[in-house]
Order: sequence, then C-alpha cells, then structure tokens
Amino acid sequence: MPSTKKGTLVWKGGLAFEGSGDSGFSVRFDTSATEGGGSGFSPMELTLLSHAACMSMDVVSILKKKRQDVTGIEVNTLGERTDDTPRVFTDITLEFVVRGRKVDPEAVARSIELSEIKYCSVGGMLKKSVNIKTTYRVEEET
Repeated sequence: MPSTKKGTLVWKGGLAFEGSGDSGFSVRFDTSATEGGGSGFSPMELTLLSHAACMSMDVVSILKKKRQDVTGIEVNTLGERTDDTPRVFTDITLEFVVRGRKVDPEAVARSIELSEIKYCSVGGMLKKSVNIKTTYRVEEET
C-alpha cells in the first residue's frame, strides 16, 4: 500500500501563505518584496532547500553507519531557471561541505552517490527534468 502525505495551505494575505503538514510543523511562503511581502520562502527556494535537506539526511545517516566522525554539514544550493514561464529549474548544483575529524572523502562521495541514485525522494523527482550536479569538499576539524 502506498504511503500518503497530507498538507494544508492557508492564504495569509497578499501573496503570502502558510503551509502545514502531517508533522504539525508549518512554513511561510511568499514572494519577493517587490512582488509580494517578502515574508517567507518562495516555492522554488524551498524546492532547492528541500532537495538539499533530503540528500543531507541520507548523507549523515550513511556516514554515521560508516563510522565517520562528522561534526557538521552545510549544503550550498544554486538553481538556474528558464526565462520563460513557467520558470522551471534547468540546472541545480548542490555543494556539500562536510566537516569532521579524519572523514574519508571516498565515504562522502559514496554517501552522496547513494542518496542520488537510491534514497532521496526529492532528487528522484527532480532528476527526471532537471540537470543535477553535486560537488563536495571535506574540511578537517581539530
């Protein structure tokens, strides 16, 4: 039986909305201050961050199983969009910055690869229509 997710989106005025999900958490959506109120994430901005979060959860989980001493992960996102409406992403780049003690770069590369090809649901959807590139670097922490 397939799993389901539910959510509710409520208009807050202007172009702002608040969304909540089964988890009980909420997030504010809006558009730029010039077009809206600038009071929340744009849907496309949140799409990039959702992709980064999905992969990061996988990467942390896999690296822990590989017994890597990871102390921090940061992901820098870049999404390039078309000029024509709908302004979809054509290219997404995710740069993983993994901090830790004696973290094996091969383990990081393999963790990212497993997330890309097997585990990340958001990336699994996006890669059907978007060119996705991932890079990483490991920073030693003392």
